[in-house]
Amino acid sequence: MTMDKEEIKDLLERLHDKYNRPEFIEHDPISVPHRFTSKEDIEIAGFLAATIAWGNRKAIVKNAHRMLDLMDESPYDFVVNCTESDLDRLTVFVHRTFNGDDFKCFAISLKYIYKNHGGIGGYFEKKYSEHGNIPEILSEFRKIFFEPEHPKRVGRHLSSIDKGSACKRLNMYIRWMVRRDDRGVDFGLWNKIPMSAIYLPLDIHAGNMSRALGLLKRKQNDWKAVDEVTRNLRTFDPEDPVKYDFSLFGAGIDGFLS
Repeated sequence: MTMDKEEIKDLLERLHDKYNRPEFIEHDPISVPHRFTSKEDIEIAGFLAATIAWGNRKAIVKNAHRMLDLMDESPYDFVVNCTESDLDRLTVFVHRTFNGDDFKCFAISLKYIYKNHGGIGGYFEKKYSEHGNIPEILSEFRKIFFEPEHPKRVGRHLSSIDKGSACKRLNMYIRWMVRRDDRGVDFGLWNKIPMSAIYLPLDIHAGNMSRALGLLKRKQNDWKAVDEVTRNLRTFDPEDPVKYDFSLFGAGIDGFLS
């Protein structure tokens, strides 16, 4: 099926309106940070949920809630005040290849960021004011996240843009924190970063839909593909291109490729 640009935009807008709704997030990882009201709790709960967001969605949500249970349902308080014995409680956790030792290392790194860099949001907003460039921030954030001592293998759980990764989970997390509208899905907490600056969370599903719509020619789902498809989405809505993440998701639900 061949569609012109206006037809593609109309489809994307209709699907965005259909799927950017609170009733569609119950079984999505974004439901996890929606349990909280404070900025810091939302940031940390969202970061942890995004970190393990691969595989079965039901298992992701269940295990993300388990992470927060182990943190006494107070992720910020746990992170900034945790003792060694508190951290040891985390070692029982497992989600696919992300195990309890990884969780412990992530908690240590989060404590380091909140104690020394103003938290995740504070870091991203400060760096955006300096660089105005999300890819550069992703590169720097990964470096400071792993400044605390950690086993080398833990690094596989935070994507590296310097190695060309699509950084799907990080971009998804940034969408949650930056996008703001009246729909009640994304949080819009980091209001010093414009929505126009963020990038599409590109996975296999979004990549296939983007190629089917003619929005992506690159075959690999890497950072170059993320940049390509996001640039094309900006031609439809320069101010809020990543709202179409809902559209690409919805196209799959509606059987666009079937």
